[in-house]
Amino acid sequence: MSAGAPEQGVAGRLSFLDRYLAVWILAAMAAGLGLGRLVPGLGDALATVTVSGVSLPIALGLLVMMYPVLAKVRYDRLDTVTRDRRLLLPSLLLNWVLGPALMFALAWMFLPDLPEYRTGLIIVGLARCIAMVIIWNDLACGHREAAAVLVALNSVFQVIAFSALGWFYLQVLPGWLGLEQTGLDVSVWEIARSVLIFLGIPLAAGYLTRRIGERAKGRTWYETRLIPRIGPFALYGLLFTIVVLFALQGGAITSQPFDVARIALPLLVYFVLMWAGSMLLGKAVGLDHPRTTTLAFTAAGNNFELAIAVAIAAFGATSGQALAGVVGPLIEVPVLIGLVHVALYARRYFTPPPPRTPHRRRSPPVPDTPQRPSVLFVCVHNAGRSQMAAALLTHLAGDRVHVRSAGSAPADTVNPAVVEALAEVGIDMSAEVPKVLTADAVRASDVVITMGCGDACPVFPGKRYLDWRLPDPAGRGVAAVRPIRDEIERRVRALIDAIAPQPDSIAQQPDA
Repeated sequence: MSAGAPEQGVAGRLSFLDRYLAVWILAAMAAGLGLGRLVPGLGDALATVTVSGVSLPIALGLLVMMYPVLAKVRYDRLDTVTRDRRLLLPSLLLNWVLGPALMFALAWMFLPDLPEYRTGLIIVGLARCIAMVIIWNDLACGHREAAAVLVALNSVFQVIAFSALGWFYLQVLPGWLGLEQTGLDVSVWEIARSVLIFLGIPLAAGYLTRRIGERAKGRTWYETRLIPRIGPFALYGLLFTIVVLFALQGGAITSQPFDVARIALPLLVYFVLMWAGSMLLGKAVGLDHPRTTTLAFTAAGNNFELAIAVAIAAFGATSGQALAGVVGPLIEVPVLIGLVHVALYARRYFTPPPPRTPHRRRSPPVPDTPQRPSVLFVCVHNAGRSQMAAALLTHLAGDRVHVRSAGSAPADTVNPAVVEALAEVGIDMSAEVPKVLTADAVRASDVVITMGCGDACPVFPGKRYLDWRLPDPAGRGVAAVRPIRDEIERRVRALIDAIAPQPDSIAQQPDA
């Protein structure tokens, strides 16, 4: 894209896999349903071996899905989340008061004549999400450390409160209201075992991977080399889990389409209301976009593997309660992947977060004269593309342009391969550190150039916004970074010609 190209939307800035993720998920659902319907005995074969009441292939898929995301968590930053009452208290309110109550009301409102499905939906509402929400949060650029804390909090409350809430919403409250009552016999150990398997194992693996990897190779290697290699397995695990899940129940779902539709409607209303209400609440209490996103997805998602396991254990694998649990992810998956895109779009309505560590420098809102244009380069980590562009523009334009760079989620250090690639052309970046994106930096800049950071950059009238779609140098060696550097230099030269051309007497001189 040339320097004068129009700004791209969110979809245009995502990788090929991420851009069409909704397509892959729908294809995985269709493939699973087709396999379950067309291959006799496949569902029985997949259900032969179970882990805590969940099919072994599904359990393996969940573990593979969660491990890479939990390996990305900065566990040394968890204390910044645990002290944030604006996040923790709304999360407890949404997950353990409003969520179950809303699902109870919707189940009775939409399914008054279908007690088995109604009970299954209420069980889904009691099972707060501890697994798949991790990947929705990561795709939506939520706060990883906050997600880890809230999921851990949900897991503790799940062990303590699930049975009591089941008794309350299936027996006590219906009795008070003169409605039909249902019993639910599930032990605390069954719930604790599910939590330990589906959260404890990937959490321990992710924590140990970071601790061992950083000690052995350092944080820069861990963030730029290891994480890009293991990261895609989260999506592979998600797609595999979806295929197996719907293959397991494909026959039941496709043979009862009208029942599925009736179960789906209250679920659809539930997911949208919980997510939208959580986003509004997060913004109202002053949370930034990453934490508000985490609050919304942890409140809207549900622990379908626990809900299915409880329904099967209490009512049988062919029961209506179990079918309602299976329909849960059938609706949750496409709805929440759609809400991922809504969350990315909503970033423009939030003020960027403050710096995560006190040593990180902000981009200063230095005023510029009309004769000295100001350019701000923005990427996610401010460790590669935006740093190269800022260094090259400063090198080539000198004091004719004021240059800034910043990141929507800045890293701790600049990519070493980027430092080396620029050193080859005579630019020393060894003293540079990533800086956090601020609204002041955007406001003080004439031209804002984004490089794959989505819609994190705040929008102000009168500014010129461009998007340079370039490969991310993260995880690449210097040989792969050189072509990126050269392409950035070409675009920087075109930008200089557009906003700060040299006088004729200087333009003929060679570049320094």
